[in-house]
Amino acid sequence: MAERLVHIPVMLGEAVEGLAVREGGRYLDGTFGRGGHARAVLSRLGPDGRLLLMDRDPQAIATAQAEFAGDPRVSIRHANFSGMAEWDETAGGLDGILLDLGVSSPQLDEAARGFSFMADAPLDMRMDTTQGESAAEFLAHASEKEIADVLWIYGEERFSRKIARAIVEDRSEHPITRTGQLAGLIERVVGRREPGKHPATRSFQALRIRVNGELDALAQGLDAALSLLKVGGRLSIISFHSLEDRAVKLFIRDHSGRVQGSRRGPPVVAAPARLAAVGKAQFPSEAELAVNPRARSAVLRVAEKLG
Repeated sequence: MAERLVHIPVMLGEAVEGLAVREGGRYLDGTFGRGGHARAVLSRLGPDGRLLLMDRDPQAIATAQAEFAGDPRVSIRHANFSGMAEWDETAGGLDGILLDLGVSSPQLDEAARGFSFMADAPLDMRMDTTQGESAAEFLAHASEKEIADVLWIYGEERFSRKIARAIVEDRSEHPITRTGQLAGLIERVVGRREPGKHPATRSFQALRIRVNGELDALAQGLDAALSLLKVGGRLSIISFHSLEDRAVKLFIRDHSGRVQGSRRGPPVVAAPARLAAVGKAQFPSEAELAVNPRARSAVLRVAEKLG
C-alpha cells in the first residue's frame, strides 16, 4: 500500500476522461506502471466491461498480477505495447487505449535499475530486464559516432561529440558500467553549465530511449492502436519528451484527412480521415505540478477513431 502512495499517476483525471469510458467497453492500458490509470478506468467499468493490462517491466506486471489477477474483467500480459495487436484479447477491437510513455517513477526511484544519476548503481536502463542489452553493454561496443548520434538525436545534447570521445577514450582502461561513473565523466567533460540541471540529464535520457527502442515502439504501437480501435474509440497518450509528443501529434495529423501538400507542388489527394483530435494538447495544472514536479514536461493528446 505504501508504494501506491509514493507513485502519483500523471494527468490521471484528464487521461481517463479522454477515454470517455463506457461501462461495458473494452480498454487497454499499454503502460500499466503501478496501476494508477488502470484503477481509474476499472472503477468506471461495469461487470461486462473489460480492461487489458500490458507492461514491458516485469516488476510492473508482478504488481498487476498481485492486485488484479482475481478480477474476471482484467487480463494481464507481459509485453511491449508495440505488440498489442499480437494479443488475442485485442482481436475483437478496443473502445479505448491509454499510453503513459517514458520511464515511470518507480523505475527512476529504484537505483538498481540504472535510470538515474542520483545514486550510483549498475548502468542498466532496460525497462524489460529479461531481454536486450543494457546501457553499459551498448557503451562497451558502440563506435564514437554511434554514441554521439544517440546523444544528439535522442537527447539533443550539444556536447554529444565531446562526451562520446571521452567515453571511448575512458572505456579502453575502465569499462563504463555504473551510473555514477558515467555521470562523473559527463560532468568532467561538460561542466555544470545549467543551474539546477545536472549535465548528465540529456545523455541519460538519450541512452534510455536508445536502449529501450522507445521511438520505434511508439511508431509500431500507434499503427497497431489505429487498427484495433473501434469506430468512436479513443486514444489517450501522455508524452514526456518532445520527440515522443511530435510523433503522436504528427500521427494524429497524418490520419486526420488533411492535405499536407506544398503550394508549389502538384495537387495532393487527401487520404480518408481515420482519426480526429479531441481538443488541443493538454498540460498538467499548477495544482498537479505543486504536488508532483515530475509531471512538468507531460503533454496529453487525445484522438477518436473515425468511421
